Amino acid sequence: MQPDFKPFYAVIFTSKKREDDYGYAETASLMETLAKRQPGFLSMDSARNEIGITVSYWESLDAIKKWKKQTDHLIAQQKGKKNWYAWFDVKICKVERTYSYNKL
Repeated sequence: MQPDFKPFYAVIFTSKKREDDYGYAETASLMETLAKRQPGFLSMDSARNEIGITVSYWESLDAIKKWKKQTDHLIAQQKGKKNWYAWFDVKICKVERTYSYNKL
């Protein structure tokens, strides 16, 4: 175990958008801004081609629950189901160890 490492949580959001995604980019940008202000938020990684994946990292399950219930996020979730996504999948995982490589 890494010294002083405290486990945290990852929310893995995988999705496929519909063809007509009017308003999606603006809402996604707003959600990123709001998530970063949310207590317990740690960081986020995101990529999109045909399939999109966003992984957000959180201090606790409670922080994730509060983010899921945040008013603007609730509205975005409804718009996503109604207007933007053909499908999506969410996984919440506990991160107990990390390591990385960087040759820059």
